Parts: sequence; C-alpha cells; structure tokens
Amino acid sequence: VMDDKASVGKISVSSDSVSTLNSEDFVLVSRQGDETPSTNNGSDDEKTGLKIVGNGSEQQLQRELEDVLMDPPMEDQSSDRDHGEEVRTDGDGEDPVVLEASASSTINPVSVAGLQKPEMSLPVKPSQGDCEDLSPFTPMTDEDSVVFSKLTYLGCASVNAPRSEVEALRMMSILRSQCQISLDVTLSVPNVSEGTVRLLDPQTNTEIANYPIYKILFCVRGHDGTPESDCFAFTESHYNAELFRIHVFRCEIQEAVSRILYSFATAFRRSAKQTPLSAIATPQTPDSDIFTFSVSLEIKEDDGKGYFSAVPKDKDRQCFKLRQGIDKKIVIYVQQTTNKELAIERCFGLLLSRGKDVRSGDMHLLDLESMGKSSDGKSYVITGSWNQKSPHFQFVNEETPKDKVLFMTTAVDLVITEVQEPVRFILETKVRVCSPNERLFWPFSKRSSTENFFLKLKQIKQKDRKNNSDTLYEVVCLESESERERRKTTASPSLRLPQSGSQGSMIPSPPEDDDEEDNDEPLLSGSGDVSKECAEKILETWGELLSKWHLNLSVRPKTLSALVRSGVPEALRGEVWQLLAGCHNNDHLVEKYRILITKESPQDSAITRDINRTFPAHDYFKDTGGDGQDSLYKICKAYSVYDEEIGYCQGQSFLAAVLLLHMPEEQAFSVLVKIMFDYGLRELFKQNFEDLHCKFYQLERLMQEYIPDLYNHFLDISLEAHMYASQWFLTLFTAKFPLYMVFHIIDLLLCEGISVIFNVALGLLKTTKDDLLLTDFEGALKFFRVQLPKRYRSEENAKKLMELACNMKISQKKLKKYEKEYHTMREQQAQQEDPIERFERENRRLQEANMRLEQENDDLAHELVTSKIALRKDLDNAEEKADALNKELLMTKQKLIDAEEEKRRLEEESAQLKEMCRRELDKAESEIKKNSSIIGDYKQICSQLSERLEKQQTANKAEIEKIRQKVDDCEHCREFFNKEGRVKVASSAKDGSDEDTDEEKETLKNQLREMELELAQTKLQLVEAECKIQDLEHHLGLALNEVQAAKKTWFNRTISSIKTVTGVQGKETC
Repeated sequence: VMDDKASVGKISVSSDSVSTLNSEDFVLVSRQGDETPSTNNGSDDEKTGLKIVGNGSEQQLQRELEDVLMDPPMEDQSSDRDHGEEVRTDGDGEDPVVLEASASSTINPVSVAGLQKPEMSLPVKPSQGDCEDLSPFTPMTDEDSVVFSKLTYLGCASVNAPRSEVEALRMMSILRSQCQISLDVTLSVPNVSEGTVRLLDPQTNTEIANYPIYKILFCVRGHDGTPESDCFAFTESHYNAELFRIHVFRCEIQEAVSRILYSFATAFRRSAKQTPLSAIATPQTPDSDIFTFSVSLEIKEDDGKGYFSAVPKDKDRQCFKLRQGIDKKIVIYVQQTTNKELAIERCFGLLLSRGKDVRSGDMHLLDLESMGKSSDGKSYVITGSWNQKSPHFQFVNEETPKDKVLFMTTAVDLVITEVQEPVRFILETKVRVCSPNERLFWPFSKRSSTENFFLKLKQIKQKDRKNNSDTLYEVVCLESESERERRKTTASPSLRLPQSGSQGSMIPSPPEDDDEEDNDEPLLSGSGDVSKECAEKILETWGELLSKWHLNLSVRPKTLSALVRSGVPEALRGEVWQLLAGCHNNDHLVEKYRILITKESPQDSAITRDINRTFPAHDYFKDTGGDGQDSLYKICKAYSVYDEEIGYCQGQSFLAAVLLLHMPEEQAFSVLVKIMFDYGLRELFKQNFEDLHCKFYQLERLMQEYIPDLYNHFLDISLEAHMYASQWFLTLFTAKFPLYMVFHIIDLLLCEGISVIFNVALGLLKTTKDDLLLTDFEGALKFFRVQLPKRYRSEENAKKLMELACNMKISQKKLKKYEKEYHTMREQQAQQEDPIERFERENRRLQEANMRLEQENDDLAHELVTSKIALRKDLDNAEEKADALNKELLMTKQKLIDAEEEKRRLEEESAQLKEMCRRELDKAESEIKKNSSIIGDYKQICSQLSERLEKQQTANKAEIEKIRQKVDDCEHCREFFNKEGRVKVASSAKDGSDEDTDEEKETLKNQLREMELELAQTKLQLVEAECKIQDLEHHLGLALNEVQAAKKTWFNRTISSIKTVTGVQGKETC
C-alpha cells in the first residue's frame, strides 16, 4: 500500500491535525485611507485593519501600532518574507511592516465573505503560472518522498477558515457523504521542505495535480469512531492566497491515515527551518564542508522538593552560582544550526573536571541518566549526574572566596551516524560555590552557557567506506567559536576582521544581556535578568508591613506607597501584586477561570500565533509547546471568553506573561482581570481607541509643559505621540523594555493607578531629550524602537529612570483638564466635518459590524444545529440505554424471585435434614448412654466375681495347706500321700476312708468349674457389648459426616450468598 509499511505501527494516531509553521497569514493596511478597507484573507480568525481617526496621520498611527503589537521575532520576519508574503515598505527604505489584528469589538472589522457552500470539483493539473511560477523553489523531479496508493479522491471545496479543524471536519463529512464521482489516485508526500505533494494516476503513474508544500496550510484526519475515520484532508492557498481550498481523500486501509499525517508533519516541520532564498541561491563557499553546532550547558541543583532546578548565572562575572553540598546534574543541549542535518546516534560519555585546558586523562565520567531528542525535535539532550562525595568533585563542596571564580570543563562524546569517529565537544565555564543558605537569582533568569562549534568534515570516498555502513565523513578538525576568535586575535592583534564567506558568520554568537549593542536589531521582549537578592533590612520592613496588612486587607498601610516606589522585592512581588490589585478574595474568579479554559475562543488562532512572539528571549516562554506557552495560552483564551466586548487584543499576552512569572495561572488571570477592569486598561481599546487618543493628547500637553523644547522639535519633524507611545499605553511598557524595568512599572501601576504611565513616559523623554533633539523623523522612530529599550538593560539606568518618574508630580486635576480640552476639540472637529462624510463613515462602520454579526450569526446557527443534532443523538442513545437497563432490571427481578423461591425450598430441606440429624443424634446418644451403663455394670460384676474367685482360691489353698499339714502330721495318712501331695495307690483297706475326701474334692471342683463357666459367660457378654459400642460409634461417625457434607453443598452456599445479599440471617447450625 505504501513504501514504508513498517512505520505504520510506530506512528501515534493521537495527532489529528498538523499545521505549517511558515505559512502565516497577514492582513495589510491600505495606504489609500478609509476608502479601501483591508480584505479578509480567509483565515479562521477574523482579521481586521486598524482604523483610527485622531490627531495626526492615520496611516502613521497604523504603522506604529502594527510595529508595536504585531512585531514578530526577526527570524519569523525573515521566514515570512521568504515565503512570498506581501509586505508594505516605507518610502525611505525602512524595514517592511506587517500588520495583523484579531477580531474584537475594539477593532473595526472588514468585509468578510459569507460561508460558501461546498463546491464539488476534481483537481486538474494547475497551469505553470498558477503553481510553479509562484513557488519560491524549483519542483524536484526525483525528490525524496513517501508514496501512498489505494487512495480515493473525494473532491475539493472552498473554505474561509483554512486552519480551522472544525471547518475542515465539516467539509470532510459533507464531501464524503455527497461525493458521487470519486477518483482513485496515488499520493506522493515529500520528505523535504522544497518538495511538492503530487496526485498521480495509479494506472499510468502520470501526474494529475501538484501542490507545493509552502502552499499547504493545514492537514487533518477524521476522528476515530466516525464515518470519516478513514479520511484525511489538507487545505491549500489557491490563486496567490486569494482563495483557499480543501482536498479530501479516503484511504482503503485506515491505518495508513496516521502514516500520511506523519509524512505531512515531517514536511511542515522541515519547512519551519527553511533557509532564506538568498542562502539557497548563494554558491557554495570554501567552508561548505563545515557543520556548525550550538552546544548549551545547564547545571541543575536539587531544590529540596524532589526536583532539580537550573542554577543562575552571575551576569557580572558570567559564572554559574552553585550551592555547597547540594546534589547536581549536568544537562547538555546539542543543536545543529547549518549545513545538511547529521543524525546523532547516542552519547557514550559525559565528563567533568576542574580547571581549563584539561587533558583527557584528568577528566572524570559522570553517570548518564538520559539522552535523546528534545520534545520539539530540534536539540539532542544529554543529562548526567555526579556524586558529591566523590573526591574528584571536592571543589564543589568548598565555598569559593567572593573575589575569585573557578573554571570547570565539561566534555560530551557523541556518536554521529554519518561520521566515522566520535566527536567531542568541550565547554569551559566559570563557577562559584556559595553557601547553601545564600540567596540566589530568580529562577527564570539566564541560566545556560552556549558555545558554537565548527566541525569540518571530509567526505570519504566510496571505495574506502565499510560495507553496509552509513558513514560518509571523517573529521578534519573541530573548533569552537572562542578558539577561532582567539586564533584570529593572535594572528592579527592590531586588526579584528569580521568573519565573511563562512557558515560561522551566518550564526553569530548570541550577545550577553549586559553587552552594549550598536546594531539596528531591536531588543527582544522578555530580555534581562531579575535578581531575587535583597537586603535583610528591606525584607524585614516588608515582612512587618505585610503582617500588619494581613490583619486588615481592606486598608492599605500608610508606608506602602513609599516602599513600592523603591521597588517591591522580587521574592515578594507575587503576593504584593495580588494584594495591591485586591485579589485576596478571588475564589469566584479562580472558579470562573477553570470553567473558561474549557470553552472555545473565537480568537484562538490569533492567540496561538501571538504566544510564540511573546517574550522569545525568556527561557520560560521560548519553548514551543512548553509549560510557559501553555499557561500563557490558557490565560489569554480565558480572558477572550470572559470579556466578550473586548475579547483578546494583541498586546495582552505580554502583560499576562509578566504576571505568570510571579504567580500561578489562576491568580495571574485574576490580576489581569483587575488591571483591565478596575485600572481602566480595557477602556483604551473601546470606541475606536478614543480613550487611547485622549491619552496621546494628554501626553503631548504634558510634554509642552515639562519638556517644551522637545515638544517643539517633535512639531518641527511632524512626530506625534501615537507614533512612538502606542505600545507604552497598550502593553504598559511590557513589550520591549527589560524585565527589571517592566516589573518596577507594574509595581507603581498597581499601587498608584494607570496615570503612572505618564510619569514613566515623561521620564523616558526627559532622559533621552538630548539624543532626540539631534534626530529627524526617521531617526526618532528608530531611536524609540531600537536604542531606547537597550539603554535600560542596566539596572542602574532603570533605577535612575524610575526615581525620576516617581519624583514627577502630575496631578489628576491637570489630567482631567487636558481630557476636557481633548473632548472639546473632538466636538469642534465633528461639527466642522462634512455630515455626508461622517454619515458615510458611520454607514461603513455599521455595514462592517453588520457583516461581522451576520457571520457570527451563521456560526452560531451552525453551532446550534450541530448541538441539536448531537443532543438528539445523545438523547436517542440515552433512551436506548434506558430501555436496555429496564430489560436488565426486569430480568434481575425475575432472577431474584426465582432465587428467593429456591432459597425457601433449600431452607425447608435444610430444616428437615437438621431435624433428622438431630433425631439420629439423640437416638445415638441414648444408645451410647445405655450401653455405657451396661458396660459399667458388667465391669462391676466382673470385678466382684474376680474378687470372690481370688478369695475362694486363697481359701482353698489355705484349706489344702492345712489338710496337707494334717496329713503330714498323721502317720497313718502320710502313707497315702507323697511329697508332692498326690495320692499314693492305697490298699483296699484304705479305700473306705478316702471316699469322703474324694466327694468333698469333687464338690469343690464342680463349684470351681461353675464359677469358671460363669466368668467365661460374663467375658463373652463384655466382648459383645464392646462390639456393639464400636458399631454404634461407627454409625455415629457416618451420621456426623453426612451432616457435615450437607452443610457444604452448593445449595447451602447459594442460601448463604442470598442471605448475605438480602440481609436475612439464617439460624445457626449446630
């Protein structure tokens, strides 16, 4: 079915949709005024042009706002320009400016085409002008791709929201159910970013249609359990991004859908890393065999809570601050930045040693914990841990003197598939070991050390390669950027030539936060480290104040304002900000937030796009899909649902990010709501930015009073407040300025109100007055955009500015006066304006609002129908389930009745059996008692007879002994007996005398014989009684066994279980 069947089982089916990273949509503001509104390009969020009328040029204000709110990171700008996006360039050669705005009530919507019905069609091979000429890449004839067969093309339709999964699934369902003409095709998905998705005829293998990757915006599959589970679709920009179409396919083998989606994701991901066209067109330099790697080192310590947190860097000495005696881990991030991507197979060694320029033999292995690709797939991450008790690492257990630093060398050995031998990257860093109790920096500060390495490889000839090996190169040399700089300095100490014509020049080393820059690149938002260190006296003072404040949270302490003006300690900002904003009792907002994040936001696309551009210089927010961006997305989404009138306004994400750095997302949302509503920030976005223009007028009037020479200079060069101060008011200075200054401004704003913006703005203008007086119009705009934020990267400069701002006295009465002046001026302008023009403008605004409401109504109607269908389906399922449960209940009741009848029958049988056993047992017991009494009597009789017999025998023996004695004494009788006592043969004369003795003997013998007979009879009766007793005992044992077996029968167990269930307790058996 496809070229790579083995990979089907490895692809997760959880990914239902993927989107390109390099095909951003932008709405362009026309330079021709109000008569030419911006057009919607069909993205899923409603794009609008900023249409603001006020004191000054409308186009200039639009340009300034787009520069403030929509300014993407430089790498995004270059990527967007490379992909053929239309941009507007000022006449003086300024950088192109791109504007996009979210749909909300604060920005006038433009005309939006209604939802079009699905247009059934089959693809045809596009013309050369349609597809190939517009592509910035040349289609590859033999490109690396994955081919899928046994697919059916169901057709295509026009869509207004090309990146909306809901819209795509709806079109997929419609096309699948209504398709009457289908076409068997073979799909070829490229593995390279320059490639093209092709539809081929499976019979002839000829091309039917092709779609360049850069034109494909979105790819989605049908949900499991639905008829569309075997379908997938992708959307593409057609006719130079004026029309968006969705193409739907069905797979004969459902498992192939996941593999197809994975192939699209691979192509999209590599598109995100696309190099500029100029780089592609440039011929290879002599350094084309050089591969550049960016290697970052991060040290983590046990935080005592079961986790390891990154240690900070001392920005003055550029050294890691370690704590004595704490378990540590080393994390290495390796990312290839130039040339063909090499595959890192594994790490087989992570080594560490004290000092620098260390020999390999002096380094010691660390225990490897994990290795592998990062979540975004851009870096290879190696984690290792070291044993603190090892004598080799004793230096981290000894506190470093404050005036000294230590050097530490870390090496990582990597096996790269295409390289013949392992590659070792060596990083030398400074460390300082502190006391375990010493206060360290805020954990979101800069905490890694990065070095660029240039790996020069030489291609191995085909004949020298090993059989069945992927090895392509051998290492020529490996050099770090620091070594290269040192070598160049040594070679020509009097002249520092910049690198040119090499790969290394394309990826400069990122500057440190405190280095002064003279280039024209603006300062990235989220720059600057903020230390948590604070004097003990200040912490004690704040501790006492907070203790008193907690006793009565409704009243602010008197000394609070003075302390806040000096800056809230970083460690306490989260708590103090919530108290200042009045969020100490915000349980209802917390619960509301947990509900809001589960709802859908109409500005989801704009939020997602802005998240990647918020604080790109900050570690917490720089990772796509990381915890920081996830929390920030949820807060912005929740607020857009919470405040339906304003919704999400671009610039809110910066303020939300500042709050997230100090508190959990629930509390950050609560404080954001308080700032928007209670502090009046949302008023700036209402009524066509009317209140914002009022702020601009107030600022200019304050300049006229406090800085008249600068005010006059700005009049001379036609520079108005909205051209440079828009971001100051809309983002509260959070978009461009360093974090130390931003946090202090939020301290003052929460304590004293939104009027603090005027103090800070005047302070900025005062401190830079001398420089601004020397600039022209373009130079002033560039100064505000680039040089001004960089001046306050130093904490000292920021402190001086905030002191100046706090010392300025700007009364509310004066601001009210200026506000009245502005409204009076606006009324006069309205009276002087032509009523027809005013009504036409109002009519256009109402028409746009009407179209927006119609669009929303269509969406709501579609959602209502969908909800009704889903509810009807759920109701039918519930009814079917209820019927099934009723049937099951009736069956269970019948089973219960049968079980109860069976229980009663078994109870009766058990009772009868028990009664029978009891009777047999009583009978056996009576027999046993009777036999026992008989046996006792027999034993007594036998005992008596034995005693009588013994007495009689004893008497007889005594009598015989007497007779024998008498016979021995008689001379006449002695003759008749011998010595043994036997009778001698006597003469006939003596016969007469012996007859009497014989008779007496005979009588005695008869008596003896009768007694022996009676004894024998008694013994016989005794034996018979014993036999009968044994027989009765045998019968008794059998009866007891039968009773025991009856207790263990299945029906008795059934009765016991029924008794347990029904709660009926049976009688206990004996």
